[in-house]
Amino acid sequence: LGAAVGTMAKIKAHELRGKNKADLLAQLKDLKQELSALRVAKVTGGAPNKLSKIKVVRKGIARVLTVVSQKTREALKEEYKGKKYVPLDLRVKKTRAIRRRLTKAQANATTEKA
Repeated sequence: LGAAVGTMAKIKAHELRGKNKADLLAQLKDLKQELSALRVAKVTGGAPNKLSKIKVVRKGIARVLTVVSQKTREALKEEYKGKKYVPLDLRVKKTRAIRRRLTKAQANATTEKA
């Protein structure tokens, strides 16, 4: 908990992106421990600065989780690059109509109507 106490400064997402997954998960664990300690302080009537820190820590946890999921998605996208079948959640969303539209090659292959 000693290292996590100094996390009053907001965690920056661009700094998190430079870390590997193991470091991120370790930081996540520290933040969660700190949050539980702050919640205990809240119940026992802790200092007001500790109560205001709860929000900062929660946002920090959210940032770490976001970066972890983004890295995971990027790795999966790289893995499926050039493959015939891609999982639904990695495909482009667009709209249903656009997804069912002819591809550019197919549209150009059809002859113009007279």
